[in-house]
Amino acid sequence: MLEKLAKQTAIYGISTIAVRFLSYLLTPFYTRIFGTETYGIVTDVYALIPFALVLLSMGMESSYFRFAAKAEAGGGDVGAKKRRLFAACWGATFHAALLFFGLILLFRHTVSRWMGPVYEAHPEYAVLVAFIILFDVWAIIPFSRLREQGRPTIFVMLKALNVTVNVLLAAAFGMAGLYDTELGVGWVFVANLAASAVTLLAVLTTTDRVRPKIDRTVLAAVMIYSLPLLVSGIAGTANEFLDRQMIKYLVPEGAMAQLGIYGAITKIAVVMMLFTQMYRLAAEPFFLANYRKSEFVEMNAAAMKYYLMASLVIFLGIALYKELFSLIVGRDFREGIFILPVVLGANVLSGVWLNLSFWYKREERTSLALWVTFTGLLFAVGANLWLVPRWGYYGAAWARLISEAAMVAVSYLLMRRLYPVPYAVGRMAEFTALALVCFFAGEAAATRIDSLALRYAVNTLLLAGYLGYLIRRERIDVRGLAKAILKRR
Repeated sequence: MLEKLAKQTAIYGISTIAVRFLSYLLTPFYTRIFGTETYGIVTDVYALIPFALVLLSMGMESSYFRFAAKAEAGGGDVGAKKRRLFAACWGATFHAALLFFGLILLFRHTVSRWMGPVYEAHPEYAVLVAFIILFDVWAIIPFSRLREQGRPTIFVMLKALNVTVNVLLAAAFGMAGLYDTELGVGWVFVANLAASAVTLLAVLTTTDRVRPKIDRTVLAAVMIYSLPLLVSGIAGTANEFLDRQMIKYLVPEGAMAQLGIYGAITKIAVVMMLFTQMYRLAAEPFFLANYRKSEFVEMNAAAMKYYLMASLVIFLGIALYKELFSLIVGRDFREGIFILPVVLGANVLSGVWLNLSFWYKREERTSLALWVTFTGLLFAVGANLWLVPRWGYYGAAWARLISEAAMVAVSYLLMRRLYPVPYAVGRMAEFTALALVCFFAGEAAATRIDSLALRYAVNTLLLAGYLGYLIRRERIDVRGLAKAILKRR
């Protein structure tokens, strides 16, 4: 069964990486046409959008997967049950997003004033972003349905459409000189809005004419499951954007410039984020299906180990060549490349506690998510208040790492007490320690070797040695794994 998870992860992964690579091109593009302060606006807005998406999706994605699995287990007219569930979950998010958009439109001047002087001068930014959020939320449950139905190809094709439209329009606006007009950076949001609108229209063709509907009977059960996920999701996503807001409000001078640099460097860590994202896309519906407890425990323990191994390889593959990766962003942003290993480490931990969350979602004990995410939020606030005024964006990076580590610790303690899963803790600690040894060996070599080519040769040997060690230690049949992933259904 883990072969199925690996195959789904690979399908989502290879295609998602290809799609996101197009989106990734916007980072070197924007960091070369915008200064650090202007790019700080982009960083700020795109940190707030995911928070709004989590708020308005109300935990319905996980709820849809779980209740769809229960519909299959219950028998009867499974198709009718799933259509009713889909309409209800979609109806809840549809109306929530519509209400949100109406409020932003009505109070756009007040919202813009709260966001800062730059936005107060351009209240149209708030309206454009609200439109993006509206269309993206309306598309969330239809996209979840594609995942639940095991249709990753269509899922990724539609996501590719979104990114392609966004990138092409962004480039066209640049060539037309629109970024130098009065709307300025607002054209970034116009490109995104057009892409979101096109994607929504496309995904609507997959809904089989089901319409969003408020079904109180279905939602009464679903909301009991999803509300704790909503609250924990808000707290968890707050961890993601809190560091940006702390830089914005706590750095005494040049806050928006620091925010721009921080946002650009975190974009370089996109490969790690992509891996976690593609794993989540495949693993969430996989682990929330109706497996027996013994099967779930065994698969979750194995998945955690292999996830960590892959994450650590990606960590080294980026951290050991961070100067090379710094060329992705504009020259003015490269001074912040030293925070990249810290950001990567936080992303690794984010995936670890994702794995640790599957058991309580499966057991419908989603209230436990509150303990995890509020612990992370508490540590994030404390660490940011302490470190950002002292270290600026470097302090924000460490605050995020501390927050992710706290969530992993709480998740693990809850698991040990309430739902023991036999994770290979010793083996995973061994792999982590060895990865850190390789990283610090590369850092030591950098201080002693002047030749960049020679340093990268040493780093390549370290990375190859680590990868070879993992394969040998776990007796991984690389050829067999590749065949299982590539094999047709």
